[in-house]
Amino acid sequence: MQVFFRRMAWLLLLGVAVVTVSPIGLRPVTGAPADVERALAFGLIGAAVWLGYPRHRAVVLLVIALAGLLEAAQSLVPGRHGRMHDFVVKGAGAVAGAVLAALVERTRPGEPDGRG
Repeated sequence: MQVFFRRMAWLLLLGVAVVTVSPIGLRPVTGAPADVERALAFGLIGAAVWLGYPRHRAVVLLVIALAGLLEAAQSLVPGRHGRMHDFVVKGAGAVAGAVLAALVERTRPGEPDGRG
């Protein structure tokens, strides 16, 4: 399962990166508020990273750093802009996803530390 979550985390991150630095017209729209989309996307990434790297939990910090890098990269795309608010929402989403994954992991029978 770790391999599955590792692959899922990096594929999600790649997808978010492509959408983040593409022209605004190519950005998918779900109808949800943009902050909800951002938080949910990074929440899924944070959870996948948490579950995929049980012995390297600090990799969640890498996801937060990459969120900052993506926000900065938006300044290179005409019509896009990186904002501190968006970075905070993405970082909070990543942390929330990791925390939720940790809570779910603790409730699984037979694997009290999630490393079994």
